Amino acid sequence: MTSIPTPRRAVIHYDTPEYDIVEPGEFVSCAVTGQPIALEALVYWSVEAQEAYIGAEEAVQAWLKRHPPKK
Repeated sequence: MTSIPTPRRAVIHYDTPEYDIVEPGEFVSCAVTGQPIALEALVYWSVEAQEAYIGAEEAVQAWLKRHPPKK
């Protein structure tokens, strides 16, 4: 019987405009939703926060949390 390997979480150093893989894996997790993001689908991340996002909406949510609007 063949066992199916469990996907591994990659460790990434996010930079501009690319990222470096520190520890190989197949996915990273969205910092907002916790959903897995396949490395080939990774488009949104923050260099400042060193975290990944599944989409633009989540990236904006995280940015606003770190940079609340001034009143």
